Amino acid sequence: MMWIFLLSDAFTFSSLLVGYGAIRYSFPSTPQEQIEGLGLKFGEDVQAKFADGAAAHGEHAEHAEHFIPALREAGVFTELQWPSPDLVFNHFPFAHGLHLPLIFVSLMTLILILSSVTMVLGVEAGQRMDQKGVAKWLFWTIVGGFAFLSCQAWEWTNFITAGATPWANPYGPPTFAALFFLVTGFHGFHVFSGVVLNVITYLNVRKGTYEERGHYEMVEKVGLYWHFVDLVWVFVFTFFYLI
Repeated sequence: MMWIFLLSDAFTFSSLLVGYGAIRYSFPSTPQEQIEGLGLKFGEDVQAKFADGAAAHGEHAEHAEHFIPALREAGVFTELQWPSPDLVFNHFPFAHGLHLPLIFVSLMTLILILSSVTMVLGVEAGQRMDQKGVAKWLFWTIVGGFAFLSCQAWEWTNFITAGATPWANPYGPPTFAALFFLVTGFHGFHVFSGVVLNVITYLNVRKGTYEERGHYEMVEKVGLYWHFVDLVWVFVFTFFYLI
């Protein structure tokens, strides 16, 4: 039954990502020479570079969203060009004024991968009928899941603060923001569901439910779902943040 559910879910995610890819390549990308012509360099204080343009719009150049109007005026973000991920996803908590492309989402990816490792260790402990081991590794898997969701909440908040919604997008075509919220939100819902399943399983482990049954098969099933969620994120990361 679990495999049927995962296959249907895989088909849904595949359809969304293939659809995104088709729409993505119907738009031209922001020309690299256009970005280089503005003198943008990784690790540079981009806000300071575009402070004058942001000030012209009555904004302070303290946060990334304040110089977006200047970039639009410079022709970097237009509704006719697909935005460059390096310029859209370049924020990091408490690192205002720095251009850190894809660093935060890379951290999110690392957190999810590590939670998959702890899930493997939990399943392995269950095969040895090690109740304390299963509880310990499930706990850390839950922590990883909550950490990922917290990071995604921050990213969404930052994106929305910059003016992006499912119906509007200061970085380029509105379709970009709409698909971003749809696909990452759908995946985030799966992560949340996985955390809930892990919490329930963790409580049952602590109560000794699976010890009484003589096996930890449920831990393996939940682990299979969690690995699926991690695998899907690899594709979401590739489609939205790398291409």
